[in-house]
Amino acid sequence: MSATPLHFGPQVERLPLATLYLTERCNSRCITCDYWRHGRADMSLETVTQLLPSLARLETQVVLLSGGEPLLNPEWAAIAQLLKANGLQLWLLTSGLSLVKHAHRAGQLFDAITVSLDGTNRETYAAIRGLDAFDNVCAGIRAAAGTGVPVGVRVTVQRANYQQLPVFVELARQAGARQVSFLAVDVASPHAFGRTDDFGADLALHQEDLPVLEQILCAMENDYADAFHSGFIAESPRRLRRIHQYFSAVCGTAAYPPVRCNAPEFSAVIGAQGRVSPCFFIGGPADAIWRKDLEEVLNSDSMLALRQDIRSGGRSECARCVCSLWREPGSRISSFLLHPKENA
Repeated sequence: MSATPLHFGPQVERLPLATLYLTERCNSRCITCDYWRHGRADMSLETVTQLLPSLARLETQVVLLSGGEPLLNPEWAAIAQLLKANGLQLWLLTSGLSLVKHAHRAGQLFDAITVSLDGTNRETYAAIRGLDAFDNVCAGIRAAAGTGVPVGVRVTVQRANYQQLPVFVELARQAGARQVSFLAVDVASPHAFGRTDDFGADLALHQEDLPVLEQILCAMENDYADAFHSGFIAESPRRLRRIHQYFSAVCGTAAYPPVRCNAPEFSAVIGAQGRVSPCFFIGGPADAIWRKDLEEVLNSDSMLALRQDIRSGGRSECARCVCSLWREPGSRISSFLLHPKENA
């Protein structure tokens, strides 16, 4: 693994983190996402094979396999094996619906697994994810954790589940997860996550919910001090309070929390059909389609202009973003991406 420090500039010369959408298809029916409605395309093993020389030239260290639901791609294991054989660390982001079935193989191939879990009981899970699959997903987390691979639970905080935050911590512990993390539901990016129409679902907290969330966060800071200190809760108490500020801003009673993010300088998202984007929330230019040379796409005129626009604060999505990932230009990137405590 290279230990060369990062140096960020207009050109992308190194890409420590690459996210591959193995498929646009999904077996969840989430109210926050539309991939399940219209996703069709899969990324092929042949495509990933052709991508390897670019990843090698760009000194990629970590590959996050996402989607859609990556385990729906019939070649997911072969793709993961190929990437692993080429010295890459692998991180799986999954809904967990198929994890019981694939836990053994996934435990062999991945360095870390993150499971999206948005309810602490069958009713809440079904209301958000669209399926009665809570017990199955919890079983998948336990099965994957039983292989020894570090498993994290990712919670998208929204009106239907925010009062369950402490219960998520206990549930993650009981399931054998190494970590639980919380992220506010994105209601400011109408075309992220496969959305094709205006995004008007009533997901955000209302004004009357904010004092309740404040009380919950205060209690968690006291009751789970050890979990914060150890990193079992990935975010610090201060970072969790950004969720409260975000929803306050959505309600019009506060400014959006400041976002400090330079993820497009050291990472990129490659869609199942080859579309290259700077992050999960901002789509790439229409001409940013990977065919043979990823570095050429990343440093095309349109991508250079887009990153400059992001860097200068010209994108409204960034000002209202629920997520931020900042790395100092002189820092080294390797397994910290699998352990988000360092970004808390």
